[in-house]
Amino acid sequence: MAKKKQKDPANMSFLDHLEDLRWHLVRSVLGILIAATLAFIFKQFIFDVIIFGPKRIDFYTYRVLCDIASFLDFEQSFCYEELPFRIQSRTMAGQFSAHVWTSITAGFIVAFPYVIYQFWSFIKPALHTSERKNARLFIFSSSLLFFMGVIFGYYVITPLSINFLGSYTVSEQVFNDFDLSSYIGLLRASVLASGLIFELPIIIYFLTKVGLVTPQFLKKNRKYALVFILIISAVITPPDIASQVIVSIPVLILYEISIYISKFVLRKQKKQNRKTS
Repeated sequence: MAKKKQKDPANMSFLDHLEDLRWHLVRSVLGILIAATLAFIFKQFIFDVIIFGPKRIDFYTYRVLCDIASFLDFEQSFCYEELPFRIQSRTMAGQFSAHVWTSITAGFIVAFPYVIYQFWSFIKPALHTSERKNARLFIFSSSLLFFMGVIFGYYVITPLSINFLGSYTVSEQVFNDFDLSSYIGLLRASVLASGLIFELPIIIYFLTKVGLVTPQFLKKNRKYALVFILIISAVITPPDIASQVIVSIPVLILYEISIYISKFVLRKQKKQNRKTS
C-alpha cells in the first residue's frame, strides 16, 4: 500500500493549514485525556496529598512562614494550630464534578510538554532550518518555566491565599464552610495562572521574532510593566501587600530576563541578515 505523500507547507492552502492545526489540536487533547485518566485513577493521591495538602497546617509553606514570623515576632500572623475552616460539598454531583475537572487540570499540567511539542510541530514549517534545530531547547525551556510557575503557585500563592481567606472573619458568629468547588477553583486558578505567567520569556521571544517587541520598548515601558505586574499579583493573591510583593518579585525577574532574551533574538537576526546580504 503506497504511503500518503506529505504536503509541502509552502504549497498548502489556508484550509490545508486549518486541517493540519486540527490534527495537532486533536493529538494535544488526546494527550491531555490520557494524563487525565491516570489522574482520575489515582484519586486518593491527587486529593488527599496534593489538593488538600495546603489545607493542612503541617504543609511545608506554613512551617516556613511560621518560622519566619517567629523570627520577626509575628507568630500570630502565620502560626496556627489549625486552619479555621471546613470544606463541604453542597450538591449531589459536587464531588464527582470536582474529581473530573481536577483530573482534567492535572492532565493538562502533566501533558504540557506534549502540548508544546504539538504547537512547535505546527509552526515548525514556517521557521528557518537553524531555528528548527532549537526544538528541544524550546520544548524544554517552555516546560521548565511552566512547571516552575505551577510549583510557585502551589507552594506560594495557594498557601498565602488559603491562609488569608481561610482565617478571615467578619464576626465570631460566622464560621467558614467553603464549598469544594470554591476551594479547588482557588487552587486551580493560582497554579495555572502562575504557570502561564512564567511563560513570559517565551512569549517575549516570539513577539521579538515577529517584530512586535524590542528591548528598547521593554526598557521604556518598564514602569508600566511594573504597574501591570502589581495588578496581576493583586488579582491572583489575597489583598495584602506582603503577598503581592512576594508574587511580584519572580515576575519582575522574568521581565528583566525577557529583555535580555529580546536583545539576543535581535542580535541573532542581525547576524543572519549580514550573512544573507
